[in-house]
Amino acid sequence: MLGDMTIKRMDNVGIVVDDLDAAVAFFTELGMELEGRMPIEGSWAGKVVGLDGMRSEIAMMRVPGAPGRLELATYHSPKSITPEPAVTPSNTLGLHRVMYAVDDIEDTLARLRPHGAELVGEVTRYEDAYLLCYLRGPGGIILALAEELS
Repeated sequence: MLGDMTIKRMDNVGIVVDDLDAAVAFFTELGMELEGRMPIEGSWAGKVVGLDGMRSEIAMMRVPGAPGRLELATYHSPKSITPEPAVTPSNTLGLHRVMYAVDDIEDTLARLRPHGAELVGEVTRYEDAYLLCYLRGPGGIILALAEELS
């Protein structure tokens, strides 16, 4: 019996970005809404993330009318670290990606390309159920898109 040990919900997924404005613009174009932006600093914040002298800014994005939030964070101090290689393949340990269900995958890609979106592989059909793809956004963020076929 789990009792009080159950998880209540998944609150958000956090992604570190180098350019917060560009990331907010990218996810706004995807269809998310900016819930708010705020600086995060102080000894309490550094203790949470294990970084002394930490100063950052976050932007909380939400899916309109649905659960699901994305916390975009940029670090002013200490500066963010770029992994080697800078563009990591899809099978990199610890790599994260966020999947979004969309109405029209080709239209979504067309809207995101001016914001730096590039396909990782190709748009692929899974049986007669979905069109799927992985794409990279600003700062190497990896997203997956799924269009349900009916």
